[in-house]
Amino acid sequence: MKNILNYQSSEYDCGPITLTNAIRYLFEREEIYPDIIKYIMLYCLDSYNEEGEVGKRGTSASAMMFLSNWLNQFGKMKNFPISCEFLSGEAVYFSQNSKIVGALQQGAAIVLRLFLDVEHYVLLTGVEDDQILLFDPYYEELDDPELDEEYFADGITFITDQPKRANRLVSMKRLNRISEGFYEMGPYAIREALIIFNQETRMTPDETIDYFI
Repeated sequence: MKNILNYQSSEYDCGPITLTNAIRYLFEREEIYPDIIKYIMLYCLDSYNEEGEVGKRGTSASAMMFLSNWLNQFGKMKNFPISCEFLSGEAVYFSQNSKIVGALQQGAAIVLRLFLDVEHYVLLTGVEDDQILLFDPYYEELDDPELDEEYFADGITFITDQPKRANRLVSMKRLNRISEGFYEMGPYAIREALIIFNQETRMTPDETIDYFI
């Protein structure tokens, strides 16, 4: 049985929650090792803010890179069908031939850093035409009078009926921007993405659907 995806508990834990959501999205609840959840929480929330408080600047790219390697080694040791690849810089881009879009078409879950006032992690789960399905772990309600008006900018759509997959649909054009508005990835120098596959459900390129017809 697949779990519904989770929302963060504080202003800072989007990293570990999104990485855990990737595991929840890709694997049945009965398949997930407790070690995976334990080590995700152990190694995330590693960044310090200006006052020297640990965790209050979220999760670093270094932690995500470490967990990518750790999950690959865990998969080999436990014969668990997971594989990860960490991307950064100009490799983190959305287009018909980009590695990220190709991975989504093959069934990957992707932990992506973008902006939501500050740097923020979300989970990518699919492609629809020139838009990306994603799950944002920062909980918001559409009828909240204090909901930021930037959520209603071009290229952002709320989804309310897919709790195991997505709560936003965001255009690739918006994601690709080098500015730092809502759901924009910002400058190439700070871009990062972690591609995660369940190797047992991964589709081959021949099995994928062309979303750009």
